[in-house]
Amino acid sequence: MRRVISALMTLAVSAVMMNAQITDVQRTDKKARQYDPVFFEITLTGNWENPYLQEEAALDMVLTAPSGKELVLPCFYKSGESGSASVWEARFTPQEKGTYSYIFRYKEDGKTTSETAPATFKAAKGKGKGILHTADNSTLVYDNGEPFRGVGINLCWESRTNDDSKFFKALHEQHERFSYDVMLPDFAANGGNFTRMWMCSWNFPIDRKDRFNNHRYTATAEYMNPSAVSHLDEVIRLAEDLDIKIMLCMGQGDVRADRGFFNDEEAKARYKNYLRYIVARWGYSPAIGMWEFFNEIDNIQHRDRNGVIPAAEIVAWHDQMSTYLKEIDPFQHIRTTSISHRDLEGLNSVKNLDINQKHIYNATHSVPGNIESYSKKFGKPYIIGEVGYEWDWSKNFDDFADGMNMDFRRGLWYGLFCPTPVTPLSWWWEWFDEHGMIPYIRNARLISDMMLEAGDGRFEFLDTHKDGKAETYTVKCGKKTFVYVYNGNSTPLESAKIELGKTGKVKVSKLDTEKAKLAKAVKVTADGTITLSDLGIAPLEDAIFVIE
Repeated sequence: MRRVISALMTLAVSAVMMNAQITDVQRTDKKARQYDPVFFEITLTGNWENPYLQEEAALDMVLTAPSGKELVLPCFYKSGESGSASVWEARFTPQEKGTYSYIFRYKEDGKTTSETAPATFKAAKGKGKGILHTADNSTLVYDNGEPFRGVGINLCWESRTNDDSKFFKALHEQHERFSYDVMLPDFAANGGNFTRMWMCSWNFPIDRKDRFNNHRYTATAEYMNPSAVSHLDEVIRLAEDLDIKIMLCMGQGDVRADRGFFNDEEAKARYKNYLRYIVARWGYSPAIGMWEFFNEIDNIQHRDRNGVIPAAEIVAWHDQMSTYLKEIDPFQHIRTTSISHRDLEGLNSVKNLDINQKHIYNATHSVPGNIESYSKKFGKPYIIGEVGYEWDWSKNFDDFADGMNMDFRRGLWYGLFCPTPVTPLSWWWEWFDEHGMIPYIRNARLISDMMLEAGDGRFEFLDTHKDGKAETYTVKCGKKTFVYVYNGNSTPLESAKIELGKTGKVKVSKLDTEKAKLAKAVKVTADGTITLSDLGIAPLEDAIFVIE
């Protein structure tokens, strides 16, 4: 009898396994357009212990684009139980116009158990721009060929329930003010088009169960936290509406990034599932400007002074994970990671990291040199993902507010006048908001847009001149020349000689930073150079000119 029961149980289990199949596919968007998202809802019956682990259950949408290119889009689990109907979702953005053919393929334990019959949809020509990609050291480019430069600051998290700032705790805990539904519209209204956000224990903690230090998230027993993923959904949609691009710093998820994290196969498998879910749920969005693996990986490397993680192990991990991310991301978003101040040998040369970056504090003057030297040495764009007059939150920034504000401005201008695709992103967004600095971004965005339009995304960096601590940067874009003058001296700067490389009459306009517009032009005769006189630039102040 026991043998009979055992045999019957085996047959029953086998029958359930054999019944793993896709039963329904619905497209939730009636019209498909190039560069606009198209969502699909898939119903299937499968068998798993954890549907978030691709080793157990994985649904892919396999597409053939109008060009003939094959794409594989990971899909994500939404609801339902093992052995009964479950709902999954595919989020796709057509980067080509024309007819796409597709199937859905479901796997368990790495083996295909169900495929749908081939189907098609036609993507009409769209009015959007698509996804951002690298172009050269100075610009990024959309799918439609339009050039882009990022202008902005860090907005890495929303207010925390219990902030650890010594001097600005009350400011940082203004929950309505420092929420993305307030910060992002204000940022966009003031010209910001690129920012950086973290996924961590208190911000978008998608795989964390509880203890968030943030009232926006709810404790859960589920593998992925519903409150966190839905909030990131909301923020991504808001960024799409505002045309803001996000460098999404994904971090390690809700585990400790110790030496085992970078070496253990089980830890790597977990992280690949983490990446797969992120790509499946948010990879469709043009609001994703870049995937960033880690914030300041060198600080993680040196966190335990008695057990520094060998650089080679971290570099090998980045090589493996950037390659994997490239494989599973059909949209080919830009991939990056960041350091604080210590280079890891080999990290800047990882093939599938598209952009290298570091963070600079207490040394804003070094931004141009770092950008130029790193981009030349490694043949990749280089960005400064964080910049600031001071990093130490135990200090009262109000004691040196002038320096904080000057470096906020200087970081933006160095970015526009150096070969980098994103301006250095200032930290301490709450403090700068309190001190009325966010509207200043409009000035940098105005000049950035003028540069892109005049040169159609092409930049010619003509001259960098230093006289004591006075600095002059000159960039030619098409028929217009842009000049940035910074006076780091202790006395006013009255004149600056500008190399133009042409002769004849030119018009010189100065940027009025109070109104975020150009003042009335003055005509000057050039003989290969011009001298800007009567400048009256005070110590630690700057000025911007447009010459045509």
